[in-house]
Amino acid sequence: MEAGWSAAGGLLHLWLFVVLFLILLPAMFGVSLGVTGVYIQVLVHILEWATVRIQRGRKEQSSVPVPLPNGIIERAGGSMAEELERRRRSRPLPSGEFALSDALYFLKTGVESIVDDQVTQRFSSEELASWNLLTRTNHNFRYISLRLTVIWGLGVLVRYGVLFPLRITLAVIGLSWLVIGTSLVGLLPESSAKRWLSELVHLTCYRICARGLSATVQYHNKENRPQKGGICVANHTTPIDVVILANDGCYAMVGQIHGGLLGVIQRSMVRSCPHVWFERSEMRDRHAVTSRLRAHVAARTKLPILIFPEGTCINNTSVMMFKKGSFEIGGTIHPVAIKYDPRFGDAFWNSSKYNMVSYLLRMMTSWAIVVNVWYLPPMTIQEDEDAAQFASRVKSAIADQGGLLDLAWDGGLKRAKVKESFREEQQKMYSCFIVGHGGPESSA
Repeated sequence: MEAGWSAAGGLLHLWLFVVLFLILLPAMFGVSLGVTGVYIQVLVHILEWATVRIQRGRKEQSSVPVPLPNGIIERAGGSMAEELERRRRSRPLPSGEFALSDALYFLKTGVESIVDDQVTQRFSSEELASWNLLTRTNHNFRYISLRLTVIWGLGVLVRYGVLFPLRITLAVIGLSWLVIGTSLVGLLPESSAKRWLSELVHLTCYRICARGLSATVQYHNKENRPQKGGICVANHTTPIDVVILANDGCYAMVGQIHGGLLGVIQRSMVRSCPHVWFERSEMRDRHAVTSRLRAHVAARTKLPILIFPEGTCINNTSVMMFKKGSFEIGGTIHPVAIKYDPRFGDAFWNSSKYNMVSYLLRMMTSWAIVVNVWYLPPMTIQEDEDAAQFASRVKSAIADQGGLLDLAWDGGLKRAKVKESFREEQQKMYSCFIVGHGGPESSA
């Protein structure tokens, strides 16, 4: 009996040593001991071996199916005018006349959208080229060999028996430190010392949480990091985007006031730092929101505002339409592109399928969070563009830098119908084509 208690005490001491001296203290000072880097390198070799073994197994076993391609429809490129012109080449018509064959273009486009539309794809986990011994986003993966199955079983033990308890411990420590630290700092009078302590508390908390997720983040072009008095806008894949960005610098958060545990965290954070929280009724008033954000930006000493203009999480493959409200505030926009490596874990949060607790459980039992962050040069609105055009230009820059698809669709279509204005725009484009074989597309 005594031997058992002695062994348990030894394990507890080892656990505390690992948590305090190998993770917490290095995280607080922003120092890396290289353990996570070695862990990632080992994972890369294991996943490469698994990929080779799966490929060889497909050749040896004819019953193992080949994964399906991501897209099931090969769409023809070109605009509406170009498509209709190609259909009319066999039978030219004078300008201003309707051709019955034009209906086939709209029929084909409609069927393509029903079968394989561009919006629905962005709210499901991206397919992997090969099994990552973690998830089966592609259901074509089958049993290959006993060795591969044993490796997968050992991975389950490591993820749920070692990594998960460790990550839970670090998350509790990080969030507790955030609540206690910001509450204490909030008692101090307004001064430069208070602002410095507030930034230190926030930065330390996010670094601990990032270590708890085994996050390996590569920050590029740090000379372009957002400055005080500016607005940082980024593509949005997961709530963890906040942890990834705040791990390298402090931001003023923008969001709706919540209750429960999240509400406790929000109230403690705002005591020490000028975060911008809104009541639900105020969030519906776009002018009130814009006014408060504009006042924050006007105070050049305040932290840069962090905003995700898509308004919802997208699956790490694309960037969807940016809401123009963030670009009506004025000031300098600091674009940031975020791209996760899906081999080590699916960072995308499908809020329609998983609640926050289930999602965090999946993240804390994944292999790791590996992500690249690019700070783009600051951008300002030009004289010849409005807020919507400015938002589109920033979105295109982020998509290009992150290697993501640049889509014009509104992410709100995840839960809402297409606006009538979009249908009217398509009708207008077709009318312009019929009347003058031109319109917006040909004049661009």
